[in-house]
Amino acid sequence: FDLPTPREDETPADVLRSNIINLVGLFRILLGGLSVEEDAIMDNAISETYALKDITPESDFRNANPPLLSDLSLVLSGMQGAESLVQRLSKYTTGTWAGFINQPTNVDINKKFAVFSVRDMEDDLKPAAMYIVTHYIWNAIRKNLKKRLLVVDEAWWMMKSEDTASFLLSLAKRGRKYYLGLATITQDVGDFLKSPYGLPIITNSSIQILLKQSPASIDIVQKTFNLTEEEKYLLLESGVGQGI
Repeated sequence: FDLPTPREDETPADVLRSNIINLVGLFRILLGGLSVEEDAIMDNAISETYALKDITPESDFRNANPPLLSDLSLVLSGMQGAESLVQRLSKYTTGTWAGFINQPTNVDINKKFAVFSVRDMEDDLKPAAMYIVTHYIWNAIRKNLKKRLLVVDEAWWMMKSEDTASFLLSLAKRGRKYYLGLATITQDVGDFLKSPYGLPIITNSSIQILLKQSPASIDIVQKTFNLTEEEKYLLLESGVGQGI
């Protein structure tokens, strides 16, 4: 629920509206999808949750304390038709994964090198975690413009969800405007390209590095990158550190 400080070309209403849209996307991932009715209920509930903390399109929320996930759950519990949402959200507010996101942000990325690791996280949580992290980084780089490089390892995880995949594509297209370079790394090209957002991300890359490939994935790699037969066999027989 953290909100970035509006830039000179933005209004508080723009920032709040954009963040509510992003949050609805996050809850699609966390709750296993939303129906049309649930999408509308969640959109309204998030706005009401912000309003509890005096965060509205007309307010100056630069120093406001953002709400927590439990605040959203409380608002939803008083809304008609939100019973299923409250029940599914309880896993993240009072259940097994309550410590995951139901607490204030304590991260500082104003360092020369910052790493967000999801290695030891449960597989079901990884897409949501990467969504949260990349949105946090996006807000930070827009707030303070300077040259940065964002490296997304195991990027195929983000391609498993439409919301995370579409956001990664938007980073690839819009990042340079904010002096952000984006590098995506994946060991599974096939899974990366299963998403309709995979190929556009690749075509937006100015540098593409291919290392040794498995026989199972070489055909799709050859087609995607328009490789010759010689290049195809080079990737099948490459040693460590060799590639194209």
